[in-house]
Amino acid sequence: MKNYKIWNIGLGWVAFAVAAFTYLSTVEPTASFWDCGEFIASSYKLLVGHPPGAPVFMMIGRIFTLFAPDPSKVAVMMNSMSALSSAFTILFLFWTITHLAKKLIVDNGSEITTGQSIAVLGAGLVGSLAYTFSDTFWFSAVEGEVYAMSSLFTAVVFWAILKWENEADKPFANRWIILIGFLIGLSVGVHLLNLLAIPAIILVYYFKKYTPTIKGTLVALVISFLVLMVLMYGIIPGIVKLASIFELIFVNGIGLPYHSGMIFFMILLAAGLAYGIYYTYIKVKVLWNTIFTFLAVIIIGYSAFAMVLIRSNANPPMNQNDPNDAFSLLSYLNREQYGDRPLVYGQYYDTPVIDTKQTSAVRDQINGRYEIIDHKLQYVYDPTFEGVFPRMWSNQPSHVNAYKSWARIKGIKMKGQDGKMHVKPTFSENLRFLFRYQLGHMYWRYFMWNFSGRQNEIQGHGGSQEGNWISGINFIDDARVGNQEKLPEYMKNDKARNVYFMLPLLLGLFGIAFQLFGSDKNRKNTKGFESFAVVAMLFILTGIAIVIYLNQYPYQPRERDYAYAGSFYAFSIWIGIGVLFIWDMLKKLTGSPAAGAIATIAGLAIPTIMGAENWNDHDRSGRYAARDFAWNYLQSTDKEAVLFTNGDNDTFPLWYAQEVEGTRTDVRVCNLSYLQTGWYINQMRMRAYDSNPVKFTLDASQTREGQRNLALIDKMNNKDKVIDLKRAIEFIGSNNPETKETRSGYDYFPGTKFSIPVDSAYVVDNGTVRPQDADRIDKEFIVDLSGISRYVGKNSIMVLDMLATNQWQRPVYFAVTVPDENYIDMDDHFQVEGLAYRVVPVTNGKDDIQGRVATDIMYDNMMNKFKWGGVDKPGIWMDQTILRMCYNYRNNFTRLAGEFLKDGDTEKARKVLLKAKEVLPEENVPHNMYSLPFAETMLKAGMEDDGSYVLNEVYDRSVETLDYYLSMQPKFKRELLRDIQQELGVVRQIYIIADRYNMTDLAKKSEETFKEYYGQLESSMQ
Repeated sequence: MKNYKIWNIGLGWVAFAVAAFTYLSTVEPTASFWDCGEFIASSYKLLVGHPPGAPVFMMIGRIFTLFAPDPSKVAVMMNSMSALSSAFTILFLFWTITHLAKKLIVDNGSEITTGQSIAVLGAGLVGSLAYTFSDTFWFSAVEGEVYAMSSLFTAVVFWAILKWENEADKPFANRWIILIGFLIGLSVGVHLLNLLAIPAIILVYYFKKYTPTIKGTLVALVISFLVLMVLMYGIIPGIVKLASIFELIFVNGIGLPYHSGMIFFMILLAAGLAYGIYYTYIKVKVLWNTIFTFLAVIIIGYSAFAMVLIRSNANPPMNQNDPNDAFSLLSYLNREQYGDRPLVYGQYYDTPVIDTKQTSAVRDQINGRYEIIDHKLQYVYDPTFEGVFPRMWSNQPSHVNAYKSWARIKGIKMKGQDGKMHVKPTFSENLRFLFRYQLGHMYWRYFMWNFSGRQNEIQGHGGSQEGNWISGINFIDDARVGNQEKLPEYMKNDKARNVYFMLPLLLGLFGIAFQLFGSDKNRKNTKGFESFAVVAMLFILTGIAIVIYLNQYPYQPRERDYAYAGSFYAFSIWIGIGVLFIWDMLKKLTGSPAAGAIATIAGLAIPTIMGAENWNDHDRSGRYAARDFAWNYLQSTDKEAVLFTNGDNDTFPLWYAQEVEGTRTDVRVCNLSYLQTGWYINQMRMRAYDSNPVKFTLDASQTREGQRNLALIDKMNNKDKVIDLKRAIEFIGSNNPETKETRSGYDYFPGTKFSIPVDSAYVVDNGTVRPQDADRIDKEFIVDLSGISRYVGKNSIMVLDMLATNQWQRPVYFAVTVPDENYIDMDDHFQVEGLAYRVVPVTNGKDDIQGRVATDIMYDNMMNKFKWGGVDKPGIWMDQTILRMCYNYRNNFTRLAGEFLKDGDTEKARKVLLKAKEVLPEENVPHNMYSLPFAETMLKAGMEDDGSYVLNEVYDRSVETLDYYLSMQPKFKRELLRDIQQELGVVRQIYIIADRYNMTDLAKKSEETFKEYYGQLESSMQ
């Protein structure tokens, strides 16, 4: 076919256009939850984000933000960058598939026929469009995260080695190798996942340059892994490590200024590489010239990390880990703040710690030198309880329980060096956890989401009703997740329930079969095996190998499927090649010249099904929830407030709102997780926009790394004495040995009860206490630590320090999503004003379990100031993260209305409840058991029709759920026993409410239902 090249280029761009239209149509118009808000803010102002940084992503993102007409459009420009990166990924995937497909069915030097062309081009279209509409890739394509751009780098690098393969025997073919090196260097500044394409690249090189043998292939694989290790553990951290050695010599040894050693090293490195390239060129040493040039361009790409160093030294408002010199940059790149986990050899979850040892020094800039301020500590474990390839290593109680469940651990009980009995899992139990959880649950489940179907969007931890893969084929799904005939309507209609009937999976398996031995041509030579080995290497290293490397513990904060997008990319190549399988079969059976067209049309049905199924739960257009919820958090605070947050979703969107859209920049958002670090405490000490520095009694030298990491609580002395909190903080900050705990040498609080003085006139005058509460003001604010077990961490020390030093000058709030353990037992002084609890010197009553409601402030915030992010517009896709927030809102409306009812203000209570109906419509935020207090409050407010409707909706939902659960096999019933009991409890509660409000029909119906299903449960469990 003479026009094959034109068709190949043209249809590639058609695939790009389909992908670009899809992603730009469904892109989120503002920041999303999780890391997106931080990435967008970092790009917009070139701030320093979380380790290990993504400077290339941020610099390219900054270019895209320049096209935003106003700050409110910055996020959509960043999200569009991801959409276009993903569309270009599809373009290069198309060309990759057509290259591999053509190689499979066309002999070298032969002209491709029209029938072959149609089959090859059809393979490219089907495979690339299947990946376009795949669940995981589409998710990343419509938000401002690094994974879309990372996928693009992987796609371009893999395509580039195939271009080299076409031109390997021509002059200057090695330019493709040099391009790959530069792209790899750049990709490190986006995400390290791109490095995992290196073994597949080296296999392509080997198969092209050498006659393949089993031994040669194994040697090539070993070399590829060595190259990967050299890059990951040698060049990437090694350059900075060497720079730090030069820096130490030049600054501490010679007395030169900071950064002089690093600058000298960079000049030396550049000169060495330049000389190596020049020398090998003059001496015509082609291989060594290529190696030197390859290293040089990798380092040129990697040099983007200089931006992190430069921007950190500018002290921007977001400067995570403050990597302002070679030592802190090395720690930043190594992600040391996230801790470590064993890989080849190490501890199990119950391995006793017998000692600690100091490892590398932590240095800081002090008086023109790099002084050692701390040493990193490493646990020394009892070697008897360590093992090879440990998969179950976390000792957190929830993780331990999950290990026992997933691996069915009996283990070996032995006495450790600590004198106590411990359990060491057997190696078979260790592998059972690997295969059942780490591979089965945390990889193959995600794989099947993309190529078979997905049950729902609820994060799964192993339960049969949470986030499993399904097929849409009843007999398969019945055996895995329960009786599909009884599936409740609300589950059937869940937008995140997507089924592809295993068609993408089957076509991919056909593609694998065709690559290995599907055609006569494949059986005559090794080309099919070679291309299979290359794709398989990419598939395994970007999937299963990541599972092994991450060594994940149970109960991850979120689903992690995005980490395996490269593996799903590789499988999509096989989906495309599966079209050749169909073409080959049709050609042999019918001999029809239209076999390629028929195979293509049949194959295109698969991405069509995937697109149709996935569109409604991947369409984020019109959704502004993360941005508007951040607005609501900030509007819940008074002027110049300090707002304590804890997790990603109550911090990163707020950073976005402040840094990008300039929302409430007078509020200081303080993340409690980061407040455990000296660098973050120092950032709190600096002014940020309209927010003045946060005042602390402890200075920077007293809170740097290694200092005051925890403080013990002395429960033996001064038990009944109330000590001034500021004096206690000064006591903790003292370096006098007499202020340290004798045995351990730790700092400690000299008692359990501490006070902050309260000037009642002052706290009313500055708005800390409302005038109507003036008669309830405490004479002194008491912080009681007696309920805390042994010690408090640095973050709690700094919270207490800030409160003691603040002396009620600035409003202090905790976000409602902060876990209870971070309240330091101060929640009896919380005042609810929206999405934040204000700390006030007024002790709450026994009924104010979740804080005392400031009805006037909360009413104004929720009724007049809050925005709803599209939640109030029916048809907008609400994922589980947003729904959880919406249930918090409904609860807040319920509490506010309940307070008005207590005060006898029924009119305002009704207004609040009607507002809740308006902004949280049932279509977007369905009623479930969490709506029972909402329904009862409606009934209390005289809204009988509305309250009755909600109760009946919840009743119908529970009955459907009970029908479904109780129709299952015994193994599912046992697993779902707690859920069944919970639904029975809901029906029982409906009966109580209905009976209380004389709703005779509902009361009778719910009472009978409870008895019926309770009886069924009892009989089925006997």
